[in-house]
Amino acid sequence: MGIRKLKPTTPGRRNMTVNDFAEVTKKTPEKSLIVSKKSKAGRNNQGRITVRHQGGGHKKAYRLVDFNQSDKLGIPAVVKGIEYDPNRSAFIALVVYADGEKRYILAAHGMKVGDKIVTNKKAKIKVGNRMHLESIPVGFEIYNVEITKGKGGQIAKSAGNAAKLVSLEGKYAQVQLPSGEVRLVHKDCFASIGRLGNLQHNQIKIGKAGRARWMGKRPTVLGKSMNACDHPHGGGEGHSPIGLKAPKTPWGMPALGFKTRKRKYSNKMILKKRKK
Repeated sequence: MGIRKLKPTTPGRRNMTVNDFAEVTKKTPEKSLIVSKKSKAGRNNQGRITVRHQGGGHKKAYRLVDFNQSDKLGIPAVVKGIEYDPNRSAFIALVVYADGEKRYILAAHGMKVGDKIVTNKKAKIKVGNRMHLESIPVGFEIYNVEITKGKGGQIAKSAGNAAKLVSLEGKYAQVQLPSGEVRLVHKDCFASIGRLGNLQHNQIKIGKAGRARWMGKRPTVLGKSMNACDHPHGGGEGHSPIGLKAPKTPWGMPALGFKTRKRKYSNKMILKKRKK
């Protein structure tokens, strides 16, 4: 993948960069693997905003991506194309299994059209192959990692991301997540070999506010610019200081350094906390 810098024909395009989509080989999605996606603009079933700063944006069709692949154990598949997916940062690959079924999977870095991949409890160590953690050599990069057996991939699914298999001692494998957290995962959980493609996705510069609106992102307003009834930082004359010892969220909770994670069953699976 490469990043293409646009010519500064307008102020908005002066620092704008775009993906050159060099890895993408297929322009149109597979009709049998897309469903309509309704724009919800951050609202729940009662019409109330539960996620702020969402709305508008270009219409998208949802691609049915298979994060599990465990129902195709031992059936080889061939990569027929690498596609762009507007619903995620990573690219997706269209694969055709030996039994004729077509599916979308996450595309690994280096995956090309014509590559053969397979999902099995134990398989060849090759980019794109999916297998049990106990069958993967220690130190290898993995993506689309399963945490709960049978649920499908839950971790390391965004562009350029990869987890790392640290240890296979005992009943559980130790997996280092992209955040730096080291977590215990059952050895029977599946993971794919390699790192996800579209590596430079995080280096793309949006360039102008309008491009964010195309993505469905609405403006974010400072709390101190609001009225006192709308935010704890609001009120006062002009752009006043927040008038508090520490900043708060719009709902009155401390905004910096406050732990929001409740006591969870999965806490005991964390060996080392993530980097700050």
